[in-house]
Amino acid sequence: MDLGQGQARFLVAVAFLLLTGAAEQRQLPIRESRWLKTPDLVGDLTRQPVECIAWPKSAKARQSVEIGRALFRSPLLLGGQAARTGLSCASCHRNGRTNPHFHFPGISGEPGTADVTASLMSEKRGDDIFNPKPIPDLGGERKKLKVVGTPKLRTFVHGLIAEEFTGPEPSPASLDAVVAYVSALSPAACKGAATVPITLASKLSDVDAAVALAATAYASGDEVTGRALLAAARSTLGAIDERFQLPGLEPSRQQLKDASAELFGLQEGHNQVLWAKWKRDWPQRRRALLSAERRSLYNPDVIRKLLAQS
Repeated sequence: MDLGQGQARFLVAVAFLLLTGAAEQRQLPIRESRWLKTPDLVGDLTRQPVECIAWPKSAKARQSVEIGRALFRSPLLLGGQAARTGLSCASCHRNGRTNPHFHFPGISGEPGTADVTASLMSEKRGDDIFNPKPIPDLGGERKKLKVVGTPKLRTFVHGLIAEEFTGPEPSPASLDAVVAYVSALSPAACKGAATVPITLASKLSDVDAAVALAATAYASGDEVTGRALLAAARSTLGAIDERFQLPGLEPSRQQLKDASAELFGLQEGHNQVLWAKWKRDWPQRRRALLSAERRSLYNPDVIRKLLAQS
C-alpha cells in the first residue's frame, strides 16, 4: 500500500470516528461536539474562556487585530483537511485561549493536546510519530509561550498555516493581522469571570464585524483580504446553522442560507448593488434569528433535552 492510499484510508477512518463517536455527541449537529472529550458537554458548548485581549489605541492597529480575530476563527485560513472538518485556530484556542477538552482522533492523546506534526493535517510536517503536546493558552503567561512577543511569531504563524496545516499561502495583510491578534492577547487583559456564555448575539456580532471589515478592505483595494473576511463571515453563519438544526427552525435556517448566498455573491462579484442588498436584508434576518434563539441549541436546556432523548 503506497503513502497516498494509507493516508486516504486513515482519513476515512477519522471521518468514521467523528461521525460515530459517543452516543451523546452523535445526537448533536454541532461539529465542535465531535472533538470534545468532556465531563460537561453542555457546559463546553454554551460557555467559553473569557477573551484576554488588549485592544490597541490606534485605529489602524485595532483594525488589524479585528481582521486577525475574524480570520483566527475561520477554518478556511488553515485550509486542507482542517477546513473540510471545520477546524480553525479557535478550535484549539477557544476565544484565543486554550481548550482543555479538545480531543480530535489521530491528533490528540489526552484531552487538551494536539500533535502539530501529524500527517493527517500536513504532508509537509508529518513525521509519522504520534507526539501530542498540551495546547497552550495564548492569553496566558508570556514566559510559557516561546515565540509570542518575539520577532519569530510571524514566521511561526506562517509555518502553522502553510506547513502544519498545508493551508493556502496567506496574503501579507492577513498574516500580519493574525500575528497582531495573537500579540494582543495578554493575561493583563483578563478581568472578571473566567468564562463567558456562547450566545447567538456574540456570533452575529462576529458576522457584522467580518462583513464591515471586508467592506473596508475592498474600499482600500485589498480584495484578497476582503474575500477572506467574507468567507469568515459565511463560516460563522454555517456554525450558527448547526445550532438551528431542529424541527420547527426551518425558517431560521433559510434566513441563514439566504444570508450566506448574498455574501457568496459579494465574494464572487463585489459591487455596490450587492452591498446595498446586504445592508437592506441583514438587519431583518438578524432580528428574526435572535427571536428564535431560545428554541435553538444556543439554549443549554434545549441541548440537555436533546441529549436526554438518546
